[in-house]
Amino acid sequence: MSSDLMREAIALYDRFTHEGLERRAFMADLTRLAGSAAAASALLLSLSACATLPSPTGEAGLRTSEVEWETAPGRRMRGYRAEPARSGPRRAAVIVIHENRGLNEHIRDVARRLGLAGYSALAPDFLAPAGGTPADEDRARTMIGALDLPASVADSVATANWLRSRSGGGHRRIGAVGFWWGGAMVNRLAVAAVEALDAGVSFYGPAPDPAEAARVRAAMLVLLAGRDDRVNATGLSWIRALEAAGRGRGIVFPDVDHAFHNDTSAARYNRAAAERAWAATLAFFAEHLR
Repeated sequence: MSSDLMREAIALYDRFTHEGLERRAFMADLTRLAGSAAAASALLLSLSACATLPSPTGEAGLRTSEVEWETAPGRRMRGYRAEPARSGPRRAAVIVIHENRGLNEHIRDVARRLGLAGYSALAPDFLAPAGGTPADEDRARTMIGALDLPASVADSVATANWLRSRSGGGHRRIGAVGFWWGGAMVNRLAVAAVEALDAGVSFYGPAPDPAEAARVRAAMLVLLAGRDDRVNATGLSWIRALEAAGRGRGIVFPDVDHAFHNDTSAARYNRAAAERAWAATLAFFAEHLR
């Protein structure tokens, strides 16, 4: 497939996954682009996130577990935790916030990467109050779209506070990193958290009103994809507002697509940009959390 047709296919997939395009219409248009139903099915596998990781991060040297905590009376959250197995001083914690597919193996893998980098990583399932992330990612997206957003933001703030105040002394400093829906949640968490968040990294997440940057107390790093016009429509002005408030900065990676960091999506993943973005993320957390 030519690069122009692939760009069109990626834009079409974004309309399906982020803008509510009906599945039947999406598949009809994808079949037109691909030339046949069989080719469209193969193209869809390339565009979507796969169930298996190309090279999952192992658990050697890590302590991993499924955990639960309360974010409001009677409201329980669940998530996946990965941290160094070795004992040591109180570590910084990083909340890993998933895309609009919910808590899946890719996000658990990101948590393990942070664990290997020396952090206590917690990946919450923001669909836990609705029964948890289902295996069907289309259903997961529908469930994410039906969430009460203010309640989810409150869950994120309560999670940061829970990490800070856990028994045994809690964590000295709290960071957060999120992707797409999770990137937007990191931005909203930074606005709502007051003193609960020390540093946040938002990967290609839609941004709040720039006026909200004055409320941010955490250090912020915003990472955008050059071809992601939909997110950049709010993300670029958010970066400028954070810079003006002295609260953050941004990096735009040219010639890459939305979700370029997700290595389970063959058509979108850009290894060079993903590695640069992850190195920038770890350097940012090292500066602000240690």
